[in-house]
Amino acid sequence: MTPTGASPQRRRRRGGLRPLAGYRVIDITYGWAGPICGALLADMGAEVIKIESNARLDTCRFLPPFNGPGPNRGGQFNTYNRGKKSCTINLKAPPGIALARRLIASADVVVENFAPRVMPGLGLGYDVLRTLNPDLVMASLSGFGATGPYRDYVAFGLPLQAFLGLVHLTGYAGGPPVNVGTPIPDIVGGTTGALMIVAALRHRRRTGEGQFIDVSQCEAMGAFFAGPYLDYALNGREGQRRGNRDDAMAPHGVYRCADPEGWCAVAVAGDQEFAALCRVIGRPELVDDARFADQPSRWRHQDELEPIIEAWTRQRSKREVFLALQAAGVAAGPVHHIPDLLADPHLKQRGTFIQDSHPEIGPNPMLGPFWRLQSTPGRVERPAPLLGEHNGYVFQELLGLAPEEQQRLEASQVLW
Repeated sequence: MTPTGASPQRRRRRGGLRPLAGYRVIDITYGWAGPICGALLADMGAEVIKIESNARLDTCRFLPPFNGPGPNRGGQFNTYNRGKKSCTINLKAPPGIALARRLIASADVVVENFAPRVMPGLGLGYDVLRTLNPDLVMASLSGFGATGPYRDYVAFGLPLQAFLGLVHLTGYAGGPPVNVGTPIPDIVGGTTGALMIVAALRHRRRTGEGQFIDVSQCEAMGAFFAGPYLDYALNGREGQRRGNRDDAMAPHGVYRCADPEGWCAVAVAGDQEFAALCRVIGRPELVDDARFADQPSRWRHQDELEPIIEAWTRQRSKREVFLALQAAGVAAGPVHHIPDLLADPHLKQRGTFIQDSHPEIGPNPMLGPFWRLQSTPGRVERPAPLLGEHNGYVFQELLGLAPEEQQRLEASQVLW
């Protein structure tokens, strides 16, 4: 029985249409990977309660862009913590640990993304928590995973991308390795964590068993990066930096267009698409040119083929290039800037960008849920919480503290 007098199973029966309605998640995360995981679960209807304190705020609160000073105004924090509730528990204080354990006893899921030593060091490791809540699902989203000699190493996006070899393959031939530009391990790790939590809840529904989930952000990214590993294992070839070119497809590049800062990406998968490209650019005779007769030949003669394509793209805007090639069945995509994305008619029609109303910063645009479940659609229920916004709900309604007891714990910086 939970402190609210309702079991997790009973809460689920009361839930609404979203697929995780009725599940309670305790989110002890920071940065990107863990918060992204929790936000996805909240989009799917779970009640996600984020634990922070002034003793250790989520670092994402201090990442730009900002809308004024203060811990509640960071754009990244407000995107990756949307739909959550916030309570402040000082996990450096023993009474705070006791309160966190009581809260976790009422939950279905705990998600965290600290180094593997941290949660056990706080007395909040899975071995302890499952004695309080035997069917608990706990997900750890660390950089290198919960085991192995690197388990406690510090991990951020760029070093993880470098470690796994992605940076080695990014950049131009003869140039230095290049950062991909966004922390892919966090994004993939957070998304993978949400998927594994759903799988573990499905398993628990069948068997009654909770379990510990060990997600390595490094390995999660590697799962989407199998080609270079297989090529080396099977053929002994080590991948090289190729700029915008592909290991097989040609043409495959980003071409200058007529508009200022205008570029359009084009990728041709086979002979049929190449013939369509040639018709669109007014050069149908290229199909009969021995240099471009098939995919291997085009790949070997990219230096000769690319200027021909760019001579055509330079006479048109990136959107004109995009629409003309797509109409002919050729994969193309304009290199969008953010204003382009916000104005794009396709994304507008699908409602890709949403806008919530944040209590401190007002209108707050962000990407909404990126899936469309017909019967159980996801949605952003509320903006990201203010720090400690839901302390009264958590400590009085869920844990049963008297108001004066909450005030005493706040004065002693246990709830802070």
